[in-house]
Amino acid sequence: MPHRSLTAAAAVVVLATALTGCAASSGSTGVAAGCKPKDTFSTIAKGTLTVTLSALPPFITSQGTTLGGIDGDILNAFAKEECVTVTATPVATAAVIPAVQTGRSDIAAGSWWRSASRAKIVGLTQPVYLDQMAFVSKEGYDTVPSLKGKTVGTVDGDLWVGEAKAYYGDDLKIYKSTTDMYQDLKAGRLQVAMDSFGSGSFNAPNLKVKVAKPNSVIGASLQPPQTTFPISFQNPALLKALDGFIATIKANGQLAKILESHGLPGSAANTGAPRLIG
Repeated sequence: MPHRSLTAAAAVVVLATALTGCAASSGSTGVAAGCKPKDTFSTIAKGTLTVTLSALPPFITSQGTTLGGIDGDILNAFAKEECVTVTATPVATAAVIPAVQTGRSDIAAGSWWRSASRAKIVGLTQPVYLDQMAFVSKEGYDTVPSLKGKTVGTVDGDLWVGEAKAYYGDDLKIYKSTTDMYQDLKAGRLQVAMDSFGSGSFNAPNLKVKVAKPNSVIGASLQPPQTTFPISFQNPALLKALDGFIATIKANGQLAKILESHGLPGSAANTGAPRLIG
């Protein structure tokens, strides 16, 4: 949802220079004899890809240190190819990007959107898949003006928070988590939730999830945002390796299958040329 946060710490520290090691499989702790990584890049902890996230099904989940969801499946497959283990580090949404910025994490995961503001503070991979801003309600609202006068919710850190606050004023309620927002929506304490289409479909299958019609008041509605994996500027080799992997799984159809397995259309893998929003 990422469509998420632009909040980030100013400091950036140099990443550790530990070279990648070999692991039996993503999320495991053993080392497979003879494993040969496709690329060479640095990670904070030798042989481990540290991934920060704020749970956002179906895009990213974690159980212990194991990743799940769309982004989790992508990174687990990448880690297996590169012979490293994956360690999931859940944090608050607003803390995910700063963890990458300050060298405490290798990669941020969870449907983060490629935006001009974000590109100034962290490196962004090539587009991974398309996400779409949506409105979730009983009534099926699908335009920005139709929410005027309604009780509208969004999650702290979502890319559209500033514009939505300016437009909806006190009618906008900002939540700390997606779970809290949907609890209020289902209980009738909230009339409309602003979310991504995938997250809305997952969290509110019995409500109407409508893609927001384009409106310049909220920039995220104008084009389907492209997702990315934020990586520190200090680790260009990791960025290059992940870019290559993304291109491969787009070309061979693996990405489309991952998307479909989580309820998104395989066509979301057709991102088009890289672009930035906001």
